[in-house]
Parts: sequence; C-alpha cells; structure tokens
Amino acid sequence: MKMVGALLAVHREAAGYTQRALAQRLLISEELIASIEQGRRPLKMDLAVQLDDFLGTNRTLQTAVEHMPEVDLVPRWAEEYLDCEREAIAISLYANQVLPGQLQTEAYARAVFRSRVPVFDADEIEQFVATRMERQEILHRKVPPTTSFVIWEAVLRDQLGGRTVYCEQLQRLREYAELPGLALQVLPFGRTAHAALDGPFVLLETPEHQRLAYTETQRGSQLIADPDEVAILTQKCAMLRTQALNPEDTRDLLDRLLGEQ
Repeated sequence: MKMVGALLAVHREAAGYTQRALAQRLLISEELIASIEQGRRPLKMDLAVQLDDFLGTNRTLQTAVEHMPEVDLVPRWAEEYLDCEREAIAISLYANQVLPGQLQTEAYARAVFRSRVPVFDADEIEQFVATRMERQEILHRKVPPTTSFVIWEAVLRDQLGGRTVYCEQLQRLREYAELPGLALQVLPFGRTAHAALDGPFVLLETPEHQRLAYTETQRGSQLIADPDEVAILTQKCAMLRTQALNPEDTRDLLDRLLGEQ
C-alpha cells in the first residue's frame, strides 16, 4: 500500500494539487487522501480510476492497484469493514476466540498470526502485526469512539504466545480498562445462560448514525446493514452485558490474575 500511496503523492504534486485541493475537487475527504498516501488505507479500484482520469496519469494508479503484491493487500472482504471501523463513533464487540484486535499487544498479535494454518511467512506476519497496531489508533484519538468489549473468560485465560506474552497482555487490558469511554467486561465461566452461542460479532455506529453489524467465519466475513438483522445482534449485545461481570468487577478480576503472575 505504501508504494501505491507514494505513487499517488508524486502524481498529485506533479499536477500542482495539495491533498486538500485534490480532495475538494473529487468530493472526498482530505483524510482519505492522506491515509492512502501514507500507506494506512488501500487505494480502491474505483477511486484509482477516478484519480487516473482527473490527473491524466494514463491508468498508472489502476495498474498499480491491479498488480499490488498479495502480501500488501488487505483482504477485499475486510476492506469495507475497516473503512467503517475507522469512521465509527461507537463500537460494541463480543469476542470468544481471541482478544479483540483493538486491545492486543504487539506480541499477542504476533502469536495470533503465527497460529494461522496454513502458516504465514515471517514478512507477512510482521506486516499484519503492524497493520493491527495502526488500527488501535482509534482508541487514542482526541475524541475516540465509545467502545464496549465483552470477552469470554476462556479467551482471557488462554496463554496464547506463552507466559510472558500473557502477562504483558493482562497488563494492557488493565490499562485499557481505565480509558474514558471504554467499557471492558468479562463473560465468566459457569453461566447457565448465554446470549451469543452463535459466535463473535461487532456492532458499529457511523457518524451519520447508521447502525451496522459485522461477523466473521473461517474463510470470510459479512458486513450487515439490514435493520432487522442488526437489531437482533443489538439485543444479543445488550443481554451479554447483563450476563457479564460489570466493568468494576472485571477490573478486580484482572487485578487478581495479575497478582497470580
């Protein structure tokens, strides 16, 4: 993505446009142009076509997108969700397999990607880890999204990556549990009822107050906009929050786990 972004910057400057001026002419956000040029967001084909036409670059950007190496691509089925996540004003998430990417330490994220079957090579793993760390910037904005994480206790206790990684990850969770606007809850063992046996999911609210949902499977994902389907997952999320430990008790559990290390 960085190569394509640098190519866009060269053509933009050669045409005499600032990022703001180009964004205004194309009726898109200046932040989008900046993110693409810095390699933080992929250049999508429809925008590449528009830019080539406007800048007179003779399909240069389209060709670059078409031939981008696979290691440098965000999977296309995840691109739309990641765009929505960056813009979201509220995020609610239930995790029952691994910790949410927004809360992972670098070492934990590396252990996640090393567990993949078939395996990634070392360069791919480092790139995926870097991308995951960049996603966490949304929690540290001047005005971050309102976030709610419900995590099954099995995920919390799983020592993915080993003891050192586990201890560091526990400490990260304890620190994040104090962030303003972030609610962290653990769904404990021993529940006699469970609102999300069908698996993990994410709920998003856009700046235009549209509510979306997102689910993943082994080989793909689904971004859900249908109001009825989103409403069902919203009900599940509300019930999960009542079944989970409250944020204060969750912090006490994290303190106990840290004290055992």
